[in-house]
Amino acid sequence: MAYTNAISAYRETRIKTASQGQLIIMLYDEAVKCLDRALDLLEKNTNGRKDPGRIEHINKSILKTQEIITELSVSLDFEQGGEIAQNLFSLYSWFNQELLEGNIKQDAGRIRPVREMINDLREAWHEIVARNTPENAGKVVNGINIAG
Repeated sequence: MAYTNAISAYRETRIKTASQGQLIIMLYDEAVKCLDRALDLLEKNTNGRKDPGRIEHINKSILKTQEIITELSVSLDFEQGGEIAQNLFSLYSWFNQELLEGNIKQDAGRIRPVREMINDLREAWHEIVARNTPENAGKVVNGINIAG
């Protein structure tokens, strides 16, 4: 029990002390993890038959991902983000639509591309956050001076 409480306290502290960029990466990480779980369960279906015992777990994983995507959507700043925010909003809307259809039809073919694109966005954010850490301020990183 104490171990569970320690893990919970660690996670809570990690979230409370994370930068905005790190929080976005955490959201993407969780979305990828949920979609990996859903895809793994979908691929375990045998002979093309859907296992009723897995459907609920698949549904929960996909719904959690949709909640994460919705959270990312509502956090977009359209004034400062301009065209990038608009493009992300369109992409997030498409993600949720594909996940809805993939969940209804239990279709890994609709879920897999969303998972890959979310992972690509996660990697891009990871690079952005890494380049903008205080220890990199003023340094030239891969030929770009991020200090201006």
